[in-house]
Amino acid sequence: METALLSNNKQEIITLAEILPAVRQLPSSDKLRLIRILAEELENNKHIFPFEPDKTYCLPTPYNTFGAGEILMKTLKTSDMDK
Repeated sequence: METALLSNNKQEIITLAEILPAVRQLPSSDKLRLIRILAEELENNKHIFPFEPDKTYCLPTPYNTFGAGEILMKTLKTSDMDK
């Protein structure tokens, strides 16, 4: 994954692998500040989170899915026998 970094009005491309060692050396307070900065940038990016506020979305859940536990148990038993 590449990241653009601006320095001296020139755009350089740096990779996540190049940035991580420096980030790992930061004190905990600076790491938390970096997390907050990145989270705010993601929050402001409309393309990263396509859901609309105040809209209801249907998400499948295991509730009222009768028989799912039995199927899971059968799958676990057959995977144990395969070992």
